[in-house]
Amino acid sequence: MAHAMTIAEKILARASGREFVRSGEYVTARIDAAMMPDAFRLIRKVLKQAGIAEQDFRIWNPDRFFVVSDHRSPAADLAQAELNKDVRELAQSLGVKHFYGVFPGISHQVMMEEGNVAPGELVVGADSHTVTYGALNVASTGIGASEMAYVMATGELWFRVPETIRFEITGKLNKHVYSKDVLLYIAGRWSTDVAQYKAVEWCGEVVKAMSLDARMTIANMSVEIGAKFGLFEADEKTLDFARPRVRDRAFTPVFADPDAQLEAWHKIDGRSIVPQVALPHSVGNVVSVDQAAGKPIQQAVIATCCNGRIEDLQIAAEILKGRKVAPGVRLYIAPASWKLYKSAMVQGLLAQLLDAGAMIGNPACGFCTGYQGVLAKGESCIAATPRNFRGRMGSNEALIYLASPATVAASAVTGKITDPRGFE
Repeated sequence: MAHAMTIAEKILARASGREFVRSGEYVTARIDAAMMPDAFRLIRKVLKQAGIAEQDFRIWNPDRFFVVSDHRSPAADLAQAELNKDVRELAQSLGVKHFYGVFPGISHQVMMEEGNVAPGELVVGADSHTVTYGALNVASTGIGASEMAYVMATGELWFRVPETIRFEITGKLNKHVYSKDVLLYIAGRWSTDVAQYKAVEWCGEVVKAMSLDARMTIANMSVEIGAKFGLFEADEKTLDFARPRVRDRAFTPVFADPDAQLEAWHKIDGRSIVPQVALPHSVGNVVSVDQAAGKPIQQAVIATCCNGRIEDLQIAAEILKGRKVAPGVRLYIAPASWKLYKSAMVQGLLAQLLDAGAMIGNPACGFCTGYQGVLAKGESCIAATPRNFRGRMGSNEALIYLASPATVAASAVTGKITDPRGFE
């Protein structure tokens, strides 16, 4: 008799060549794809420590290993330029077949839109927000450079099969409440440790109604509540995205068995969620927008691997239509890839945002990680980005608030944290 399994268990069972696995077991699994951003440069140090000459090192499958230069692109100072040069030289030295330089965009967006990951696959990346691919029914997670070097050499990695928590969002979301608000609400109510080394399955009517863009925001920030994997079942939206992009290999979406064992199952009425704001300096330090309203800001950001997609730009443009960014506020907006940048340009979104007083940045991680739009001492920023840790965007004495693109745009107009529900 077959054993019931969750999505994560099924993917890990298939990848480890077993019919059945259960949470708590350790398995050695075959990796379907591996990705490194700028941290790729660390592989040189790992190889040196292991006594392995670069000319003798072979990547297990050059077709399934990807390097994307996105954190410091383009380089803003000499130190960054040297780091980027190291990445390019190492990619050439190791014969990396799929090297994306400064152009394509943020690694997680690029990996998905280029068809490098597909439903049902097991994927690792040397960046914590690799969990983003879970929106596409991919078991994806971040790993360190040493682990990645092992994956590059063998195509395998050990995993502890995680327990699974399910978040079911029922009903529907009210106007100006978005997927970002859902995740922040959960982080505030259940803490940033609720899913520590757990797989999270996202489901319910609200999730089914979400676009893939919206699901990517939740998958991306699943790691902010501790998740090893943040997983969505595949539906027609998933397949419509994947099929035209994943052309050269078959894939099989994975669904949880109805009687699979869960560690917890949380049900939330979507209609009970209002716009949320994460206060400094934790993603879990969350209040409703009315509790944060009125706090002055000098900067607002809509960008990154979390909220740099077309739907996010459309939400911002709707709020900003016929309005202007407040004097003294810097509004930075950056699409997550150059393909999205071009699409936003063709749709007229960039012109609308520019007319409102926004500055459009290049697709990269800089606005989130303190390489662009750096905050000075005492400044405050409200951002549709994944993290608000102290010092992340510049000064340790700057304040970062997290919110949805709608709340960020509304706040940029007023110059203070503002409830977007007052904007029609």
